[in-house]
Amino acid sequence: MRRTAILSAAVLLLATACGSGQETNENRSGQTGFVSGNGRVSSFAAAERKPAPDFGGDTLDGKAWNFADHKGKVIVLNVWGSWCPPCRKEAPDLVAAHKQLGPDVQFIGLNTRDLDKAPAKKFVQEFGVPFPSLYDPSGKQLLGFRGQISPSSIPSTLVIDKNGKVASRVIGEVTTQTLLGMVKDAG
Repeated sequence: MRRTAILSAAVLLLATACGSGQETNENRSGQTGFVSGNGRVSSFAAAERKPAPDFGGDTLDGKAWNFADHKGKVIVLNVWGSWCPPCRKEAPDLVAAHKQLGPDVQFIGLNTRDLDKAPAKKFVQEFGVPFPSLYDPSGKQLLGFRGQISPSSIPSTLVIDKNGKVASRVIGEVTTQTLLGMVKDAG
């Protein structure tokens, strides 16, 4: 009986691992999986913006990347995992936005909870992602964004203004048009 209850709970957890919206967030409190948000944009007036934490590390390709090296540019930070269906759905939109915005905007991914680089590299190749991604299997980099992004909200996208402050965020999938508007508003 106990084994059946545990198996049923595991199946239920897998079935609900990727929800959306506030109701899902409330129903899943305390779980260690992930919650995909509803894709709404939160924008912050220049006077209300909080500094992004200093973050960086090695990319999936083993190269060093540091936030401090890119100050003075608008930065798009996308938190993703190869195991995340909404991340797969939004990947073409991120690639399209990157192409439209060009070199004036620095895109950086933050790959989290992929315990092996191989699936993450396959994701990047499959979707033709042209920008680097920090490899953060433990979520340590993500914890630096506490108060700005919940560690369980994947995917998430932040637009950081030229002064290093968070101008806007989307918890959940982002579209090309939404991202273009967020970057424009970041100034």
